[in-house]
Amino acid sequence: MSASAGITWWQWLVHTNDVKQLWAAQPTYLISQAVYLLAGLLTLIHAFRKGGRWPYFWLGTVLHGLYADNFWHFVLPEYDNFWHSQTPIIFLGARTPLHIIFVYPAFIYHAAYAISRLNLPRYAEPFAVGLVTVLIDIPYDIVAVKFVHWTWHDTDPNIFDRHYWVPWNSYYFHATFAASFFFFFNASRRWLAPKVAQWESAGKSVEWKSVLIASLLGMPGGVLMFVPLYHPLHDVLGIHSEVTFFLLFSIFSVFVLHGLLSDREKSKSRLTTIDYVLILQLVIHYVIYWVFVVFFHPEREWSLGLHEPVGPCNEVATLTTPFGQTLLKRKYFCPDNYDEGYFSFHCVGGQKPANGLSWYVVCGTPFANRAEYITLLSTILIVAFGVFYGLYFKTQPSPSNKKLKTK
Repeated sequence: MSASAGITWWQWLVHTNDVKQLWAAQPTYLISQAVYLLAGLLTLIHAFRKGGRWPYFWLGTVLHGLYADNFWHFVLPEYDNFWHSQTPIIFLGARTPLHIIFVYPAFIYHAAYAISRLNLPRYAEPFAVGLVTVLIDIPYDIVAVKFVHWTWHDTDPNIFDRHYWVPWNSYYFHATFAASFFFFFNASRRWLAPKVAQWESAGKSVEWKSVLIASLLGMPGGVLMFVPLYHPLHDVLGIHSEVTFFLLFSIFSVFVLHGLLSDREKSKSRLTTIDYVLILQLVIHYVIYWVFVVFFHPEREWSLGLHEPVGPCNEVATLTTPFGQTLLKRKYFCPDNYDEGYFSFHCVGGQKPANGLSWYVVCGTPFANRAEYITLLSTILIVAFGVFYGLYFKTQPSPSNKKLKTK
């Protein structure tokens, strides 16, 4: 598929690519896709096995993700700032891979179910879900971009500050959007059916309304959480996005800590077989990205597909902030002067894409220090193990003590 016109509506809606060619170009990407397709399937099965509101929550995460990922490109294209590499099945003008539909349940459903075992107060739950969502996302964000599973806009000021080529605002985004979706999903149901327990179904009519409300308001609610912290501190005062993220992280953590220290009912449910299957899927998620940085080579992978449109290096576009400031960025990608160190053009003999192209090849680059990535991913795995072990195995009810026999 090219970026040129002349394709049918169906070709625009659904496009397929040769799996063998994709495997030759990006084996890690296909493996990653398989992991998320598996995650989508297992979280769906888990939701139906648990019953109640969980199937509705799973569907809501899918709708929320589709809305959050595609709104900017189709409604506010000036804020469009990332492009996925091509996949065997991809939708919406070769922009939305099949597996991306299941990324949000893989993140948010996992986080919400794990947090539900804590029985936190209402004020703390959304923030806890936001933080755990980031914990699940972070190995994916760091490793996938290094292997050019997608590319970022080179000069967008909202994603300019990076952490291993990941915009700090990506973490901010996942925390706020997950928290917002979770809040609206439960707040709307409390309003519609206040006497029904949180995860029990109040009937199809009520639950569908909650799904639609959360799916529509989750994204705007997440955006609003950028307004009091990120925009004034970053856009007005010039503070680095790392600082604004950790400020958000600190606020979320304070709410969660207060929730953990509050008097609350302990979990009465023991882990079931399907819970262990869900935990195993989470283990696969973390281990696979550790395997990528240990055994695979990003410089051997390349991506042919949609990327930032190429054009004159001197043309400038503007972005308007909520406070009325005008921020500048290049209107087009400038292959002669860019700062995206995770890709180059070495695999095509250094041939750079010409002006007017948005469909071209980018090539992965070697690890500057593979040991650093291994250490980083190992650290994330240690933290994730500790957090999820506590959430799943330290929340189980203690076995009832058997009375000692006496003579």
